[in-house]
Amino acid sequence: MTLLRRRGLFAAVVALLMAFTVGSPPAAGADDPWWEPTARPAADSQINVTGEPLSGTDSKGRVRGFVDGHNHVMSNEGFGGRIICGKAFSEEGVTDALKDCPEHYPDGAFALFENVTGGADGHHDPVGWPTFKDWPAHNSLSHQQNYYAWLERAWRGGQRVLVNDLVTNGLLCSIYARDRGCDEMDAIRLEAKKTYEMQDYIDKIYGGKGKGFFRIVTDSTQARKVAAEGKLAVVLGVETSEPFGCKQILGVPQCDKADIDSGLDELHKLGVRSMFLCHKFDNALCGVRMDEGTIGTAVNIGQFLSTGTFWRTEECTGPQQDNPPGGADAPAEVSKLLPAGVKVPSDNGGKCNKRGLSGLGEYAVKGLMKRNMMLELDHMSVKAAGRTMDMLESANYPGVLSSHSWMDNGWLERLYRLGGFKASYMSPAESFAKESAGTKELRKKYGVGLGYGTDMNGVGGWPGPVGPDAPNAVKYPFRTADGGSVVEKQRTGDRTWDFNTDGAAHVGMVPDWIEQIRLSGGKETVEDLLGGAESYLRTWKATEGHKPEPNLATDAGASASDTEWNPFKSYAPGKAVDGDTDTRWASGWSDDQWLRLDLGSPRTVGKVSLDWEKASARAYRIEVSDDDKKWRTVWSTDSGDGGLDNAVFSPVQAQYVRIHGVTRATKYGYSVNEAAVYSR
Repeated sequence: MTLLRRRGLFAAVVALLMAFTVGSPPAAGADDPWWEPTARPAADSQINVTGEPLSGTDSKGRVRGFVDGHNHVMSNEGFGGRIICGKAFSEEGVTDALKDCPEHYPDGAFALFENVTGGADGHHDPVGWPTFKDWPAHNSLSHQQNYYAWLERAWRGGQRVLVNDLVTNGLLCSIYARDRGCDEMDAIRLEAKKTYEMQDYIDKIYGGKGKGFFRIVTDSTQARKVAAEGKLAVVLGVETSEPFGCKQILGVPQCDKADIDSGLDELHKLGVRSMFLCHKFDNALCGVRMDEGTIGTAVNIGQFLSTGTFWRTEECTGPQQDNPPGGADAPAEVSKLLPAGVKVPSDNGGKCNKRGLSGLGEYAVKGLMKRNMMLELDHMSVKAAGRTMDMLESANYPGVLSSHSWMDNGWLERLYRLGGFKASYMSPAESFAKESAGTKELRKKYGVGLGYGTDMNGVGGWPGPVGPDAPNAVKYPFRTADGGSVVEKQRTGDRTWDFNTDGAAHVGMVPDWIEQIRLSGGKETVEDLLGGAESYLRTWKATEGHKPEPNLATDAGASASDTEWNPFKSYAPGKAVDGDTDTRWASGWSDDQWLRLDLGSPRTVGKVSLDWEKASARAYRIEVSDDDKKWRTVWSTDSGDGGLDNAVFSPVQAQYVRIHGVTRATKYGYSVNEAAVYSR
C-alpha cells in the first residue's frame, strides 16, 4: 500500500491514517462463448471489451499476459471496515456493492478521510450506482476500485496473474470510524475468506463451479494452467504492519518464534504464498523504509503512537538509502495526537533507518524459506533488505519480490540474479515507460519480463487524466496489447469513463493505461509487460522447487590460530559450526588469525558464508587445502563490511577450508557466529 505524495495537511493525514440479485443460471448453449457469463445480473457494470481472451502458450510453453503484482481486492474489509467504502462484490448485486460508507451521507461533509486526502473539496455526492458522479476517481482514496466486473475488464484486457495482498493496519483502525475490531490477523482471515467467496460468486454468474474467470491458485502449476486457459490466476499475499502480533513496544518484541511459526502455518493453510514482514511502522521483525517530508513526519507520529518509539536514522553505509524522513513540521491536527511534551525528534541528516532485520525477523525469513513462500522486499529498510538479501543469497533462494517500487533499485540486479521478480508502481504512462526503459538492459540480461503493481484500494493515488488532445491520448476503440480483443470506453450504470479525461479511476482502466504506455513511446515496455506473467510464474516455480543446499561445515572439525579466553563463556572454534547463531568463535585481539574447518573428506567447495558478529574482518581470504599443509587462496576481500558475507568462487575439491583474517574491522579480534560451506 503506497501513500499519495502531496503537500500540506491532507498528505500528512493520509500518511498517518494509512502509513496505510443473481438468479439460477440458465443452461448454457453449446455456442456460448466461455468468456461471457451466463447469469450476470440485469443491473450491473458493463465490460466493454469484445473478443476471445488470448489463451494457450507459445512454442516454448510460455504464457503471455500481464501480472498485477500488488493489489488490495478486499481492503474494504480491513482497517475497521470504514476506510475503503464499497465492496468488490455482493450477493445482493451492484446497488449494495457500490454504495458509500454511512457517514458519507448526505453530502460527504463527514467523510473525513475522503476530504483530507484531496478526493473532494469537503463535499461529494455519495451516490454510487447508477450515477457515480464523484467516485470512483483517480484521486478518491476512500472508494472501491476493485469491483469484480472491473477486475473482469482488466482480465479481458490481457491480465493473467493478480496478487491480492490482504492488508490492514491496527493503528489506523483504532483512530478512525470502524464497525469491527482492530486485530490485524482477524482482518487478514476475513479478507482471505471474502476472496474465496468472491470466486464462488463469479463462478455462479458464469454457470457453475470452476467456470468463472477468477481462479484462486496455491501453486505455480495451477497458476500456469489457469493462465494458459486464458483465465486470471489469483495469488494471495499479505501486507500488514504487525503480522502474527509481531509489533514492538519501546523496542520490546510482542511475539516469539512460536507465534511466527503458527502464524506462517496458518497463512500457508489459507493459501497465502507471499508476504511483507514489515510495513510503514518498525515492528519486531524489521525496520521500514521510511516515508519522507511532511508524510514522513506524520507517519513517524503514527509509529510513535503504535510502538512508543520514533524512527532513528543514521548515515547509510552503502549506495542504497531509505527515504530520508526530513525535518518537515507536522500539521497541528496530527501533532495534537502526541502526548503533552512529546515532539518528533529533529532531523539528524541520516538517510537510513537504524533498525534492520531483527533476530525474530531472521527467523521469519527462514520460516518463509522453509515453507517455500515468496518474500517481499518492498517497505524494508536498507539495513533489513540488505541482511535479507544476504540470507537469500547464502541459501540460493529465488523467492524474492519487489512489487510496487518501494525497493531501492540498487538491489535490482541481486534480485534478478537470485531469480526474483520485479513489478513497478502504476505511475503515469509516460513516467512508467521512462522508468522501465532505465532497467531494460537488466531485464534483457536476465531474460525476465516486467510486472505492474496497481495498488488499487491501497490509498496510493493513480494516474490522472492527460486530456483528450494530449499526444498520448487514448483513441477509442483500440485493440488490446495481446491483439485478441477490442476495447471501448468503460461504462457502469449511467457513467462512462474515458482514460483521457478520468485517468485510472478503477482497476478496469488498466487496459487503457497500458495502451497509453504504448502511445508514450513504451512499445518495448508493453512487450516486457506481456512477459510478466511468465516471469512471475518462473520465480514461483523455482521457489517451490528450492531445497536447502547441504552445509558441508555442519559439525565439521574446527580449530583456530587463537581463541579469546573467558571464564564464563566458551568461544571455542566449534561454536562457529554448531548451527546456533547465539554462539560464536572469537579470536585473540590481533590481525593475523584463522579459523580452520575439516570437512572429513575431499568435497566440492564453491561458496563460504560467514555470519560475523560485530567484531568482523576488514580484509580476509578464503583458503583451501587437500592435506592441511599446502594452502591456496580461492577468494579474498579488503573491503569487508561485516554482517553476512557470501564468498562465491569457482568450485574446487578440498578437505580443509580456512578463513584467514588479515585486517580487523574493530579493535577486537575476529568473531564468527556461524560459518557455512557449500558446493555452490
